Amino acid sequence: MARAALRPRTLFRPRAAKPEKPAPPPTEPTKQSAKPAAPKNAKHTKNTKNTTKSSSRAERRPLPFPLRLLAMLFAFVFMVAFAVALARLTLEPSPASVKLVHTNLHPGDSLRAYLDQPALRDAVKQIGGNVLLGVPFGILVPVVAPRARGVLRVLLLTAAVMLLVEFAQGALVTGRAFDIDDVILNTTGALLGYLLLGRRVSRAVHARERRLRR
Repeated sequence: MARAALRPRTLFRPRAAKPEKPAPPPTEPTKQSAKPAAPKNAKHTKNTKNTTKSSSRAERRPLPFPLRLLAMLFAFVFMVAFAVALARLTLEPSPASVKLVHTNLHPGDSLRAYLDQPALRDAVKQIGGNVLLGVPFGILVPVVAPRARGVLRVLLLTAAVMLLVEFAQGALVTGRAFDIDDVILNTTGALLGYLLLGRRVSRAVHARERRLRR
């Protein structure tokens, strides 16, 4: 009887209530609230910046086709006239200079010979003349041949043409000789012509409208 009377007490013993977790104090910021809220107008300002950049890039529009054609024809005619003048200057025989000229394959030898001349006028004439001879290449080549735009392409094309001229002088023309320094000076002139005027003219004639970036 004592055992039976004790059994209900063990079965119906009330469970102890679980202690509730204390709520975090309202003053402590959570991880999400710690991040600064992005301004509402940030996306709008970013879009406006992108649109201004894209609009400034799209402002470079090519010239009308008649003007482009006229500019290319004018450059082509000038290039032909320059080629004729170049041939007369470089490929004309000079029998009186047979004993004075010699082949130069070492860069700098002819430059030192020009600078060692007693008259400064002769040195300026030799060096400045070869530099000016290459300036039209830097101006006309990017206009006549749009695919040749760029400093490296203009320099390579000028050097190739001048090498052919120097080879023709040394092999076919009396009183002329191959000189590597002349090629260097001509290429330098082409570089100056491209940087001063050729790049701007080629951009004005062959400018392309760029697509707007989203």
